[in-house]
Amino acid sequence: MIHKYLKMGKLFNHGSLITMETQMTLRERFLALMEYKPVDQVPNWELGLWGHTRQRWLNEGAKPEQIDGDWFSGIDALGFDRREFVNIHMGMSPGFESKVIEKTDRYEVILHGNGIVTKALIDNTVGGTRASMDQYLRFPIENIDDLRDMKKRYDPTDPKRYPQNWQERVPTWRDRKHTLILGVNCCTGFYGVARAWMGTENLSLAFYDQPELCEEMFEFIADFVIEVTTPILKETDFDYFNFFEDMACVSGPLMGPASFKRFVFPHYRRAIDHLKKNGVKYVSLDSDGNTEPLIPLFLDMGVDAHWPFERASNMDPNRIKSQYGKQLRIWGGVDKRELTKGHKEIDNALKELVPLVEGGGFIPTVDHTFPPDISWDNFCYYMEQKKKLLNGSFGR
Repeated sequence: MIHKYLKMGKLFNHGSLITMETQMTLRERFLALMEYKPVDQVPNWELGLWGHTRQRWLNEGAKPEQIDGDWFSGIDALGFDRREFVNIHMGMSPGFESKVIEKTDRYEVILHGNGIVTKALIDNTVGGTRASMDQYLRFPIENIDDLRDMKKRYDPTDPKRYPQNWQERVPTWRDRKHTLILGVNCCTGFYGVARAWMGTENLSLAFYDQPELCEEMFEFIADFVIEVTTPILKETDFDYFNFFEDMACVSGPLMGPASFKRFVFPHYRRAIDHLKKNGVKYVSLDSDGNTEPLIPLFLDMGVDAHWPFERASNMDPNRIKSQYGKQLRIWGGVDKRELTKGHKEIDNALKELVPLVEGGGFIPTVDHTFPPDISWDNFCYYMEQKKKLLNGSFGR
């Protein structure tokens, strides 16, 4: 059973707990942590779970109201801090017409709304989560003419890109007590968008074979981010903006520092400069895999926080934090593989993160969504112990 966690009236500052008369608001807590200032407790965030994981946990005694919902925005039953994401649509508008091109008893070939054609096994798909990776057959951009056609689907002035009646919500956003984020998670990126348009292999070759395509592509992405965010930034500020990339594998990034610096860096920095000059306090970057060779460039272009620090890819948050100090904030870093084992291993996984929590600028979460080899019992134990880590009572 998930405990109803009590938020402690304590001030957590580099290992010390000081009694507080009032509890911090969720926004105060987040901003203080990002500035390495004292907090009453570290924010409680997690990313979500697989469809197969949900099925297992329900079979093991979980109730839907305990685990269903938007984990990023916060689920009360799990004690997560509330975050509000203002959904600006930064994808294609209009998209491609989705359709099934071919279907058998074993697989289906689909043209998706993003223009990608995939072939996917049908068996053992649960809650939209497939048991195996799709096979990617075709991508919408192969040359510079395709890119120029794609631009027609990215009109930044399209009113459908903004939530309905968003202007009426501005006074509430200005007076908020929780963390406010411009855009939803995975709404846009640079490498991430280009990869979705071209595919990993085709994009990798294009850096050498079609450099003019790559230059124009990343310049356009920056222009679009700037133009589509300008109207709302004139009305209110935001606590952070997140870029989604997934630009690395286990052994390292999918593009090297030299290529990144040439093609991506100047446009990324231009977009981040725009966001920060117009009311976005922090910028975070999400990428699985080992991004370590690119971290200096991330920081130079204005990224404040990087996540989820996938441990299977040798992204050790203690080691990397020691190299960059307060310039780098880290979210994530809990090795999900340890949660598949026993309570002792979970304790050990959390214990090694105590110095990071005490040092500030760190929000521990599992280093991706919860996979189905984690039991409901282990998840509940992890949440109980992590809550102690967040309020400074772990191991006491």
